[in-house]
Amino acid sequence: MSRRNKSKKKAINKDPVYNSKLINMLTIRILKSGKKGLAYKIVYQALDIISKKTSNDPLQILEKAIRNATPIVEVKSRRIGGSTYQVPMEVRAHRGTNLALRWITKFSKGRSGKSMAFKLANEIIDASNENGSTIRKREETHRMAEANKAFSHYRY
Repeated sequence: MSRRNKSKKKAINKDPVYNSKLINMLTIRILKSGKKGLAYKIVYQALDIISKKTSNDPLQILEKAIRNATPIVEVKSRRIGGSTYQVPMEVRAHRGTNLALRWITKFSKGRSGKSMAFKLANEIIDASNENGSTIRKREETHRMAEANKAFSHYRY
């Protein structure tokens, strides 16, 4: 049994403009070297680009992109009897959202484009349209879980 205390979940604040927790979570993922103002600026510029390109509410498109990118199952390594198995596990809602946001920011940083806001906007639009690197990553995660379904009895 671990002697350490359980880490407490921090309450997620809402962002000042859209009053949304999702945008605040996305801002935290983009944050570098504690420059939160710059991170907010990038996210808001990306949302402006999304609203101009799609002529829809950017918050709804962001929510749809995160819903599309959220994985349902993932594999976790489990060591049993000297060998390691990839055991498929269901993903909880909060972890799924975090994974989706992490993948969106990771693949938007790797994209080619003018600015981070432009790259982020394109990745969000692609994810909401069910294509792009983020969706490919989710499909790959699901394929891994499907391939290792035989080890699901090792679940803990």
